[in-house]
Amino acid sequence: MIFPGRALTRRPRRLISGDGALGGLLLGIVILLALVAPWLPLPDPLTNNLADTFLPPGSETASGMHWLGTDQLGRDLLARILAGTRLSLMVVLLAAAIAAVIGTLLGMLAGYVGGWLDAVIMRLMDIQLAVPFILLILLVMALFGTSLENIILIMGVTSWAIYARVARAKTLELRELEYIEAVRAMGFSTPRILLRHILPNLATPLVVLLTLDIPRLIVLEASIGFLGMGIQPPTPTLGNLIGEGRSYMLLAEWLVLWPGLIIAALVVGCNLLGDSLLRKTHTRLD
Repeated sequence: MIFPGRALTRRPRRLISGDGALGGLLLGIVILLALVAPWLPLPDPLTNNLADTFLPPGSETASGMHWLGTDQLGRDLLARILAGTRLSLMVVLLAAAIAAVIGTLLGMLAGYVGGWLDAVIMRLMDIQLAVPFILLILLVMALFGTSLENIILIMGVTSWAIYARVARAKTLELRELEYIEAVRAMGFSTPRILLRHILPNLATPLVVLLTLDIPRLIVLEASIGFLGMGIQPPTPTLGNLIGEGRSYMLLAEWLVLWPGLIIAALVVGCNLLGDSLLRKTHTRLD
């Protein structure tokens, strides 16, 4: 016999157990440090100090303790990594939100309306998926510039296709259900049906997809910064920190090591969390 009280106490443990908990822990630590960095006793990430160049991790100077060392201009690496993490995450999350909104709306329209609209959206989707993301983004940024707003918009607009595919497939399934046919027979408009009856049922698969797609955007943003096409120094991002440090790898390997580890922690954390959510979603469906 299962008592309700015991069932309620077991449920939270299942939700935070296993690799999902490890992924959430990795993400939580990195995000928390990045958010509280402005209030930590760290040097200014943009202030040069040529007397303290290439100090190894753990060095202490008059400006304070440099836990991860300093770079070629004497700037504290920990302060720059946390500032760069905060900016990179903002870019990635805003781009992911733009991609999810555009892709979900187009996918719902394609799946529910069908006909020529479905054909046009699917062909646009095929074209989008056929062009390599990195080449398309580099081309657009070369034409329109590398401002923060442009990077966010370009990454968002070029990442909608995967969300559209999932939304379209789920909408094709939902539109044949009896309750959708009932509200359609009651004379409800298409926008109302999509927003009030289709969209809530897409929330779970889209959230899971979002957690699995964010790692790709993190690596993409870092790649753009590494190639020098992203946000320009001295403003730090995880990508341009590695790009700056690659010229000094033999002299100060920590300039590349620590930003790379932060990128790895974010990617692994998101993947673990996304895989855990995906398994739970399949378990509930079964």
